[in-house]
Amino acid sequence: MAAPGSSPAFDGMYSQLIDDDAAEEDVRRRPGVGHVQPVSPVGLTSRPYRLATICLAALCAILLISIIAVSAHYKNKPQGSSEVAPEIQKMTQDGNVSSLAATIKKLQEEKNQLQKENAKLLARLAATKAPEVVKTSPPVVCPKDWHFFNNSCYLISRGSRDWQESQSYCRSKGAHLAIIHTAEEQTFLWDLLPRGHWNSFWFGITDAQTEDQWKWVDGTPLVGGFWEVGEPNNHINEDCGYIVKTNVLERVAIRSWYDAPCSMDLPYICEKEMGASTAVPQ
Repeated sequence: MAAPGSSPAFDGMYSQLIDDDAAEEDVRRRPGVGHVQPVSPVGLTSRPYRLATICLAALCAILLISIIAVSAHYKNKPQGSSEVAPEIQKMTQDGNVSSLAATIKKLQEEKNQLQKENAKLLARLAATKAPEVVKTSPPVVCPKDWHFFNNSCYLISRGSRDWQESQSYCRSKGAHLAIIHTAEEQTFLWDLLPRGHWNSFWFGITDAQTEDQWKWVDGTPLVGGFWEVGEPNNHINEDCGYIVKTNVLERVAIRSWYDAPCSMDLPYICEKEMGASTAVPQ
C-alpha cells in the first residue's frame, strides 16, 4: 500500500524491493526440491542494504509530504498576510515611536504658545474691565451773592433797571437774564425773592420782536410758562416778562408771571451757566 501523499516513483521502488524478496523466498521453497537450498552469501549480505533503502525511501516520502503540506499552507494563505520578520517589526515600531514622540513635542510647543496668547488676552481683558479713574472736578462755587442751582448761579439784584439795561448788566457779569424752563427752577427762584406789596423782578423773556411770540434771550421760543391767570394781556404795550411775589400767601410760584412795558425800572434776576467743571472763586 502506498503511503498517503507519496509519488508514483517512490511507490514503484518500494514494490520492486518487496517483489525481489518474495521471488528469492519462492526459489528457496520451490516444490520438487528435496532440500532447502542454502542461501548464497551475496543474498545474506544485500538484505541490510535493502532495509536501509526502505527506510531512506520512507524518510524521503515523509519529507516530500512535509514539503507539500508547507507549500499548500502558504499557497492557501491570503496575499500580503505573511508575517513580518522580527527585524522589520522592530524597525517599524521604532519608527512609530519616533514619529509619535515628534508629534507629542509639536503639540506641547503649540500648547505653550496658546497658553502665552491666552495670558495676553486675559491681561487685556482685565485692563478693559479695570475701574475707570473718575476725575473729580472741583465743586462749583458761585460768586458772592450768587445762588447755585442745577449748574447755574443766580443773582437777585438790589437795584432797579429797565429790561434792556438789566440784560446788559447781566452780560457784563458773564451772565444773562434768567431763562426758566422747569417748575423746579421757577420754585427755586421764587423762594429767593422777598415778599412785598408788589415785588417784581425782570427775567429773560420778551415778545418785542413779534407780538405774542415770546422768546428767551438766547433766541429760543417759550414753551408753556408759569403765567398768572389772564396773563400775558399786553395791556399797555407790555413786551417784557417779570415775576411778582406779594404778601398775599395764596399766590404760588407756578402762577406768577406777568407782562409789562420794557421801559419800567425793576429789580432783575441774572443767570450764569457754570458747568460741572467750572469753578468761580468768590
